Amino acid sequence: MPTDFSHLDDTGGISMVDVGAKRSTSREAVALATVRMSADTLRKLIDQALPKGDVLTTAKVAGVLAAKQTPNLIPLAHPLAITSVDITFDLDPNSGTIEVRSIVRCEGKTGVEMEAMTACAVAALTIYDMCKSAEKGISIESLQLVRKSGGKSGTWERG
Repeated sequence: MPTDFSHLDDTGGISMVDVGAKRSTSREAVALATVRMSADTLRKLIDQALPKGDVLTTAKVAGVLAAKQTPNLIPLAHPLAITSVDITFDLDPNSGTIEVRSIVRCEGKTGVEMEAMTACAVAALTIYDMCKSAEKGISIESLQLVRKSGGKSGTWERG
């Protein structure tokens, strides 16, 4: 059963990709997600007037921890020696949005796309958790990979 999916074996069953023969290269992945809330809730977040405390610092730490735990959450992800995780937040008080951006790097035989997306998702979920007492209708939108570099396929960027 030939397939273009690297995580399927010849019988169509799941299989962790063998990266043993691949050479190590510098890898980087960037992911984004948008957290949408009311302008009032975002103002409380900015003013650190929410009951759970410093939302963005907590979300940043959660994102870093999540990137390091990716192979424990995603069944076929390889454990990687991550060299860097950075989580940033771009706040727009007028629209009530926070753009969460994660950048993950490693020197390895496989990419860090899943680590970047996991970091971004968990940082966004942490924002929701810490703000939900002020507003239940917060949404997390558009989790996506925006750029990856390294490896045989080189650089890919969302258009």
